[in-house]
Amino acid sequence: MHCASCETLIRETLRELAGVRDVKVSYPTGDCVVQAEAPVTEHEIVNTIAGLGYQAVPVRTEMAAAPVSSEPVANTDVPLTGATSPEQETPPASEHASERAAQNADARVRYEVTTWAEGRIRHDERGEPYFEGRVTSQKAGTVTNATTSQEAGKIVEHLARTLAVSHVFDRVGAIHAPSSSAASSVTAPSEPVQAIAIHTPPAAAPGSSVGEGTEQRATFLVGGMHCSSCAGLIERSVKKLRGVKEANVNFAAEKARVIFDSRLTNERDIIGQIKKAGYRADLADKADPEEERKRRKNEMLAYRRRFLTSLALSIPMLYFMFLDFFGFLPLRAAMLPWIGIVSFVLATPVQFLIGAGFYRGMWSSLRMKTFNMDSLIAIGTSTAYLYSAVNFIVYAVRAGSLLGSVGEKIPELYFETSAFLITFVILGKWLESKAKGRTSEAVKKLMGLQAKTARVVRDGRSLDIPIDEVAQEDVIVVRPGEKIPVDGIVVTGSSAVDESMLTGESLPVEKKEGDTVIGATMNKTGSFEFRATNVGSKTVLAQIIKLIEDAQGSRAPIQAFADRISSWFVPAVIGIAVLTFLVWLLILQAPLSFALMAFTAVIVIACPCALGLATPTAIMVSTGKGAEHGILVKGGEPLEAACKIRAVVFDKTGTITKGTPEVTDIVGASLTDEDELLEIAAGLEAKSEHPLAEAICRYAEEEGITPVDVREFQAIPGHGVQAVWNGTTYSFGNRKLVIDILGLDVRGIDRKMRKLEEAGKTAMILANGKEILGLIAVADTIKETSAQAVAALQRMGLATYMITGDNERTARAIAKQAGITNVLADVLPEDKANEVKKLQGTGIKVAMVGDGINDAPALAQADLGIAMGSGTDVAMETGGIVLMKSDLTDVVTAVKLARETLGKVKQNLFFSLFYNVIGIPIAARVFAGVGLILKPELAGLAMALSSVSVVMNSLLIRGFKPNRRNWVSAAAPVVMTTILGAIFIGFAKLSAGPMAG
Repeated sequence: MHCASCETLIRETLRELAGVRDVKVSYPTGDCVVQAEAPVTEHEIVNTIAGLGYQAVPVRTEMAAAPVSSEPVANTDVPLTGATSPEQETPPASEHASERAAQNADARVRYEVTTWAEGRIRHDERGEPYFEGRVTSQKAGTVTNATTSQEAGKIVEHLARTLAVSHVFDRVGAIHAPSSSAASSVTAPSEPVQAIAIHTPPAAAPGSSVGEGTEQRATFLVGGMHCSSCAGLIERSVKKLRGVKEANVNFAAEKARVIFDSRLTNERDIIGQIKKAGYRADLADKADPEEERKRRKNEMLAYRRRFLTSLALSIPMLYFMFLDFFGFLPLRAAMLPWIGIVSFVLATPVQFLIGAGFYRGMWSSLRMKTFNMDSLIAIGTSTAYLYSAVNFIVYAVRAGSLLGSVGEKIPELYFETSAFLITFVILGKWLESKAKGRTSEAVKKLMGLQAKTARVVRDGRSLDIPIDEVAQEDVIVVRPGEKIPVDGIVVTGSSAVDESMLTGESLPVEKKEGDTVIGATMNKTGSFEFRATNVGSKTVLAQIIKLIEDAQGSRAPIQAFADRISSWFVPAVIGIAVLTFLVWLLILQAPLSFALMAFTAVIVIACPCALGLATPTAIMVSTGKGAEHGILVKGGEPLEAACKIRAVVFDKTGTITKGTPEVTDIVGASLTDEDELLEIAAGLEAKSEHPLAEAICRYAEEEGITPVDVREFQAIPGHGVQAVWNGTTYSFGNRKLVIDILGLDVRGIDRKMRKLEEAGKTAMILANGKEILGLIAVADTIKETSAQAVAALQRMGLATYMITGDNERTARAIAKQAGITNVLADVLPEDKANEVKKLQGTGIKVAMVGDGINDAPALAQADLGIAMGSGTDVAMETGGIVLMKSDLTDVVTAVKLARETLGKVKQNLFFSLFYNVIGIPIAARVFAGVGLILKPELAGLAMALSSVSVVMNSLLIRGFKPNRRNWVSAAAPVVMTTILGAIFIGFAKLSAGPMAG
């Protein structure tokens, strides 16, 4: 197919076929969907399309369930002879003579289909009902003149295929034929079937990953967008699909994220819808990153070629423009008569070949009943070109010559306006594509960290194989100075590994047998072998890259402001341009050329590109910069939330403290033997996963104490543990366990416990239900940087809190060391989220910092969840920000980075609006009285520079340093505002006088 007319020809021809009910043909996607019933066949449809001169290949056939009816099935006699088409099977011939004779005999078949369904009636988001469940079809037939039951069965089955009903349903019933007669029959169920209209939605695409229920999320790479209006157009187009719940298109990242109901639509339909809107689309998961980088590079080179070609054709016209200013230029008198014809010849290919993409973009937007940036450029350049072409042709016809009079040029020609306008717009697109490429450099750097090969031990031999061929459980050899190819666990050897490229940790980390290693990190000293645990897309590096790419393609809430403006911006600009033209021409009585140039200047200077780039470019650079510091931000929303928080709540264990507690004291009570006390306590804690339990078991191992073997172990969240040993139930935990559950008196050891707790130690009591046997104290020291980070956050105006399940005295002792005065103690794990909710109830935005596992509910409840990690659990879903290092100073860095990013977004939005507020009035020649008149081609250059300036301002985030002010970035708003203002004034003055038109 070559155009929409091909669609119409195929559609109307197929509709004339008998049995065809509906035909849908799409030229952009190359799809044809035919809804038909017997007697038309797939073969007949393909041949009909081929007869029109097109190629057609069957993709799939889906039989849709008909509505269930309560009416009885009619017993219709169907003639078998001639009921089948040549393409369909015919019953196999029998080897017996009697059967061969019967083949030519007249036959009549009574064929019945009884259908019933068991399941649920559901409604989609538009309120339309559909059936979900098991549909059963039972067929029954009577065949006259059949010689055997097998023949009767085959004839009925063949008839089912002829009528295209045998594979409509998931069949339970089978064809029945009698064993001793020439007829077969089956009685349909006598129970009435309720009338239900069954809607069968399209099946999900093969290989699609279904999320919770039938809700599915997919990310698509989108090509061909030129401005934020394109993104809005694609969103509106995709949202028209039935089953699409949400569609977000990121212009800067060139990605679309769609949430849809897999029962109602699929990825294939969404890609088709995007292509129908005039853009390229493919599933992001299926895209080859290397191919994508090549595509972006080729796109950049294409813009460069188009710019250089357009510039080469436009430069002679620049010389023609100078002839109006400088009478001393060589060959002036000789060149003036030739200006018209030469300009016409040079401007035409620029307009219709180099500028063809603008017309295609405008056509796509008009098909969707909207306007975009391509529409503005196409309208503006066409106005200047066609006005000039008409004047040139009229002059040529009247004068009988293509040249001007001797020593004069043909008047009222503005070919240079359309040519330079396209040249400058493409220049802006080229610079913009280069700048946008730099925004994703962090991802490129991370991709570059990946090793290309791995040395794998197979069958006793070491083989160097490509990284893509490494499988789970492979044993890999790593030598000094080599990159670790994938994630795994060390099985032999030891070494020091530099993980700074992923975690930001500057010091090498010692690795020995049983330790985890991360792919793409650098082995420093020793050699070792490790077993691969995560390969391909499951490695830490791959997950980090995916997380950053997802974040760069996300949308911050502040983007909604730009989207609202962009949605009405282009139509509003066209309205202002038309009003400008009418006011100058009809009210102010200006020449037609003057009014047209004012119209064109308004059209081309106002572009939503800068608005569309304002937020996503800043987020893309920011997320990449965060990754360099070991801070993984999951999108624009967490960045914006980080700027609004007024309080930070820290979990204690593993967040403020090191998370590796040690036993400091063992105090006997009724049981004075410390070894026996430790034996029982270690036996109880051996089956617990709490960090304090690990400390006790580790201490027992170091002391050579063998834990007792307990049974009926039970963990009591927020209290401790219980188990049975030697027929006695033992309990080990905090005061609440002993007082509230066991009902024992702790006054005998309370004074000792207080002393330990005031020293920042956690005291745990061992009891047997009747008496307290003793206590064990464990201490967890705070991290070296905790107090420094807390102080920095407080200087930034943030309130700090510590939340813990420890008792008040222990908690306050630790909090005092960290510099925190607000302590939430004795909080059960399930109550942490409620405590965060209480703080939010006071009207403040709260950030929760925890390990992402025990604190998951609190992280989810907080306005911003910050998950601490060791760098191997980057797939945490609870935190909006993941810290690769367990260092609280990264919380400070994350907040500072977020504040700088949001500041850049606001600056970009200001530049975009400031540019249009100043530019549109000057372009409309409102200030013509004071000598400020903006020529259209210079308006186009100003428009191009506005988009570039926004991207360049976002790129300044790359200079962010946690402990140093980015003075270049800080000064940028003043400098750029001054430059933008100077550009407008300078261009307007340059356009005044002879150039005004």
